[in-house]
Amino acid sequence: MLHVIAVCQIRDGGRGQGYYLRKIAEGKTPAEARRALKRRLSNVVYWIMKRDQRNHLAQAA
Repeated sequence: MLHVIAVCQIRDGGRGQGYYLRKIAEGKTPAEARRALKRRLSNVVYWIMKRDQRNHLAQAA
């Protein structure tokens, strides 16, 4: 799923595309830049899941 999100962000513009283009400008290959974007996306998903878990635990208490 992260691959699909990354490809859509690269194609459609926005922050994902800007990040990808910055990595290309740093000398990364397109595959390396795409991998870096996927890693960034996975970090965002992880932190959202952590936040949701904290909120759920706080509501349960």
